[in-house]
Amino acid sequence: MSKENNSNNKKAKAYSPADVEDKIYQRWIEAGYFEAKLDSKKQPYTIVIPPPNVTNILHLGHALNNTIQDILIRKHRMQGFEAVWIPGADHAGIATQVIVEKQLASENLTRRGIGREKFLERTSDWALRHKDMILNQLKKMGCSCDWTRTRFTLDEKLSRAVAEVFTHLYKKGWIYKGHRIVNWCPSCQTSLSDDEVEHKDMDSHLWYIKYKLKGTDEFLTVATTRPETMLGDTALAVSPKDSRFKKYVGKTVILPIIEREIPIVADSYVDPEFGTGVVKVTPAHDPNDFEIGKRHDLEEINILNTDGSLNENAGKFKGLDRYEGRKQLVEELKKKGYLEKTEKYDLSAGTCYRCHNIIEPYLSDQWFVKMDEMAKPAIAAVKKGKVRFHPEYWSKTYLHWMENIRDWCISRQLWWGHRIPVWYAEDGSMFVSVDRPKPEDCPGYDPATLTQDEDVLDTWFSSWLWPFSTLGWPEKTEDLQFLYPTKVLSTAPEIIFLWVARMVMAGYEFVGEAPFSDVYIHGTVRDANGIRMSKSLGNGIDPLEIIDKYGADALRMSLVLATPDGQDPWISRNTFEQGRNFVNKLHQVSRFVMMRLGDKKLNVDEIDDSDLVIFDKWILSRLERTIRSVESSFADYRLSTVAKTLYNFVWNDYCSWYIELIKPDTPRTPIREGSLKVAVFVLDQILRLLHPITPYVTENIFLDLKKVTAAEDDTITFGPWPVSDGRHIDDGLEQSLEQIQAVVTAVRSVRSELNVHPSKKSDLHVRVKDQAFADLLQRHIDYFRSLAKVENLHAGTDVKKPPVSASAIISGAEIFVPLAGLIDIEVEKKRLEKELGNLRQLLEKISKKLANPDFLANAPDDVINKEKAKKDDYQERIQKLNKNLEQILDW
Repeated sequence: MSKENNSNNKKAKAYSPADVEDKIYQRWIEAGYFEAKLDSKKQPYTIVIPPPNVTNILHLGHALNNTIQDILIRKHRMQGFEAVWIPGADHAGIATQVIVEKQLASENLTRRGIGREKFLERTSDWALRHKDMILNQLKKMGCSCDWTRTRFTLDEKLSRAVAEVFTHLYKKGWIYKGHRIVNWCPSCQTSLSDDEVEHKDMDSHLWYIKYKLKGTDEFLTVATTRPETMLGDTALAVSPKDSRFKKYVGKTVILPIIEREIPIVADSYVDPEFGTGVVKVTPAHDPNDFEIGKRHDLEEINILNTDGSLNENAGKFKGLDRYEGRKQLVEELKKKGYLEKTEKYDLSAGTCYRCHNIIEPYLSDQWFVKMDEMAKPAIAAVKKGKVRFHPEYWSKTYLHWMENIRDWCISRQLWWGHRIPVWYAEDGSMFVSVDRPKPEDCPGYDPATLTQDEDVLDTWFSSWLWPFSTLGWPEKTEDLQFLYPTKVLSTAPEIIFLWVARMVMAGYEFVGEAPFSDVYIHGTVRDANGIRMSKSLGNGIDPLEIIDKYGADALRMSLVLATPDGQDPWISRNTFEQGRNFVNKLHQVSRFVMMRLGDKKLNVDEIDDSDLVIFDKWILSRLERTIRSVESSFADYRLSTVAKTLYNFVWNDYCSWYIELIKPDTPRTPIREGSLKVAVFVLDQILRLLHPITPYVTENIFLDLKKVTAAEDDTITFGPWPVSDGRHIDDGLEQSLEQIQAVVTAVRSVRSELNVHPSKKSDLHVRVKDQAFADLLQRHIDYFRSLAKVENLHAGTDVKKPPVSASAIISGAEIFVPLAGLIDIEVEKKRLEKELGNLRQLLEKISKKLANPDFLANAPDDVINKEKAKKDDYQERIQKLNKNLEQILDW
């Protein structure tokens, strides 16, 4: 903004979010603006929030995702939809139980010591307290959720839905109990599904162990990354196609240390090229070995306790931790001559997605869901376009997983969660029922004597029902009938398998319809060095800290601007200054417009086309083009493009150009009323377009603006949303204004680079290729006088370069700015030479650094890239200064 803005009304003060946001949010809540009306004749537009875990405060990833959802909800609410955003939280089984057990440990207590009932009471209190904290954080961000419909995955009705689903699938034969290898976390002491295992690359070893052939002095050598599991070996296996070992098939070897006799079998699973071509078979501790064991009827020997320590089957190593047991076993193998050699080996180890400790393949009784039949309609839905991914390439990830789907291990050895609805009699008889079985459900047994399964269900077994369990399913509620299916799911790529795919399967299986039509996958938030933000790395940024400093609107605008469509955002604390500056710019320009209105009241519902000057027509054309661009980007879920389009229109077209163009030379001179009316109209449209992204400041300005307009609405919440009818779009006019802007920008750049004082005016000479360009400039000389500090304009095809003048080249014209008398040439020459000298020193220093092999070999990529960017910047600045110095030397 110019000095004039600051001189009016004792200077335009900066926007203070703290004075506005909480008051406005409370006003929205009290008015019930976010509550869906089921008797509405409007078309429903529903989003269910990906329920945040109750285990932690929200991080920037949550802030980004919930900003995206709120943008979509607010936009459709303004468009006349019955838009409802259903909030809630997830009980987060493993994660929550781990936290509460750590608290108990700090008090020298255990969950088993206090008992299941007291443990669940304590965990519930903790979870509900944190759930309320999380929901309040969402409110602080400006999320326009229907809080009357808040859900929790352990709510009574949602818990009943879980039991109904288990019973339904069991009756179909799709849920079964199996004795199988599962992923076992010794720290959390529970099973995990395949999708809850994260693989981590780490340095390890291959140990080569010798097994003696019974009755001979020959040995067969086996390579393994887990030598301690040999204590549970029940065979060695070779490939039936490997001629080296055919003679040994059917014979036996003696298991080192344990001295157990085990057979040698031929199995097609064995890769002759890996290791020695001979593999050890441990059916209780490897999924592939488990399958080999089934094919050859091998014994299954478990050597581990649930906490990862070695059990009685490990002989003398009983009671040792798995890694200490490994260490002592390897030493004994060395002493007895059974360790042939050790090699370094790069290992991809499976780790628990919660505690990040290495998991163990473990033979256990668990509950599983058959997924192949449920996957079929979910695969077809994506292939036929009934469920669409944005960006589209994520559909390939989804389909690859779905087409290779495995049975889902759904039981967890925890107490916190949905207890498995299975009851057992003392004789082992089993009954599956939503509630405790009634006498007719268990003939011959007393229901009171039945005991329920101790395990709980995987957290995702409740989450996959979220789009319809939140709406009252299995009851045919009004919510379910009106609000299902939902419209869009916004989430991160890492839970496409864990959650998105399973929800699609559940939607078809239990409601007969996909739960949503669109899936928006946003990027993963990274720090300024490109490293994923995480609590453990300490590189995260608390959204509430940003809100306290800059406001929720600044947080939201910055996040959307910084997140390229389909890519990961790199974010630092400085990122949020862009949003802060933008919000303040909007606040200041609105103050300027309203101060210029004074006591006037304008009806801006309609624009009188007969009362428009060229710049009014131009801004209206740019507005309509912006509306169309925004609508197109929304349709393609390119939300960052939406934000950038609006940012550029507001900052550049409206503030930097239009307001400056219509502003009189003196503060007391009134703005032409027709232009003032256009300024108010465009500001009103800007507020509506920006409201989904920056709801607080736009509502605040709207409430002020309605005092001087004929607006009757008490809020901007319900729109109407701006639309373009094309009436004001004028390609030729926009092209003409682009030419004028290019000239003004070039003159401003010359004056700035050569340090011309802003109060001094200069002549302007423009040599054009086309006389029409010169005529255009001459027609608008008054605007050059105010915007470019021009005294006299000379434009034409034969204009000569005046002496002592700086020049610039734009498309279709050469620009000359006479500088005689405007600058002290000798002083300016010395200033440029001094600045050039400083930059050359910096360039030399950084060039040496980037030529240093040690620096390039040891510095992180992000540091090297920053130094390269600095070098490019220094070179560009030196080039500009050289050009300016050359012009001065020519004088």
